Amino acid sequence: MKYCGIDLHSNNSVVIVSDDEDRIVLQRRLTNDLGQIRGVLEPYREELVGVVVESTYNWYWVVDGLMDAGYRVHLAHPSAIRKYEGLKHSGDVADAAYLAQLLRLGLLAEGYIYPREQRGVRDLARKRMQLVRYRTAQILAIENILIRQTGARMKGEAVKRLTAEQVDTLALAPDVALAMEANRAVSQALGQQIEALERRLKERVSLRPEYRLLQSVPGIGEILATTIMLETGCIDRFAQVGNFSSYCRCVDSLRESNGRKKGEGNAKNGNKRTSPCAAVRKPRASMSARRARPTASWRSRLWHTSWHAPATTFCATRSPSM
Repeated sequence: MKYCGIDLHSNNSVVIVSDDEDRIVLQRRLTNDLGQIRGVLEPYREELVGVVVESTYNWYWVVDGLMDAGYRVHLAHPSAIRKYEGLKHSGDVADAAYLAQLLRLGLLAEGYIYPREQRGVRDLARKRMQLVRYRTAQILAIENILIRQTGARMKGEAVKRLTAEQVDTLALAPDVALAMEANRAVSQALGQQIEALERRLKERVSLRPEYRLLQSVPGIGEILATTIMLETGCIDRFAQVGNFSSYCRCVDSLRESNGRKKGEGNAKNGNKRTSPCAAVRKPRASMSARRARPTASWRSRLWHTSWHAPATTFCATRSPSM
């Protein structure tokens, strides 16, 4: 039997095929061209147990292409794979061979291959999150200019409604006014695009039963429900609620020995986009979890102990599965 590992880069890929004894029978560095990759793998098609592709930012094309060609593709989870740190040499060839070896040993930590037909709307939601961050940067810049120049404060919602005429009435120095107007114009342009994306997202997700179920949870509105649903994908891939909590990065990372803390494990293992949705950094969901009637009695017993924060987090992270 043969095993394939692909170390994927932005402009090239290192393809390795190894046998049952980890001997490399094929080693090629190819440009990122699906035809070339398929061509070098074709002689080994019947013997290949699987093809492992490193989950980088640009994995869609190669995973989809190889799956369409009939190969069994595995998406390697980079943050869950650690090589021996004592190695004196490591490189692309060694990395690809290591992926093939993990597949042979049955130790490969795999990432979730999100369904192709649903990736577009999920990436649209991620684009909205990106634009929101950009707009927030512009709003903060305007607030900073106002505080620095006038000592006055303006709330974020008021900044969003700021007009060019209002900027002129502030009587700022010409250069400062130009800087503020630049921030204002960019913020408003971003706001228009965010609204357009939100309308499109609502059209795509509003008919799904998961969307309506999520909105029945206290503290989860349209945007939060959309984010949780699209980032989670198929909820059945989580065996237990605890697995989903770990995916949301709500599980403590701890490494201990002899009863003492020796450090932390892989705290980044999970989805960074769902962690704000799990109440640790989302006040509305957290407050709603504190006030929810079904858990009120249990939480009231823990509120005055050191367990009040874990109790709130548990209620909030459990919400998507209710």
